[in-house]
Amino acid sequence: MDTDKLDKVVLAARQQREQRERDYREQALKLYPWVCGRCGREFTRLNLRELTVHHRNHDHDFNPPDGSNWELLCLYCHDNEHQRLVDAARGASSAPGGSAPARGTGKAFAGLADLLNRKT
Repeated sequence: MDTDKLDKVVLAARQQREQRERDYREQALKLYPWVCGRCGREFTRLNLRELTVHHRNHDHDFNPPDGSNWELLCLYCHDNEHQRLVDAARGASSAPGGSAPARGTGKAFAGLADLLNRKT
């Protein structure tokens, strides 16, 4: 019986979150032009599903009606923004003394010219 009650609570919480997301997405799409705030890609009704609402302070529960915590980002820029946050947190905690992590010294394109010029 306890698991049934817990399942209902979890289901209700998910439904409420999904409703909040629909609400602030609709508001953001009315407030802002359908353009990615990072790369400038323009969207139409045909590809609007690829335009997401990013919370500037990363708090999905802070949704002021003026949209000041939102920006519209395409899927790629939105993923990049969140990955930058993860990388920054990982770099700050793993580097000695809290300094920036050391940059890689490898040469990704070393030998590329030889490969391109090689005749097969």
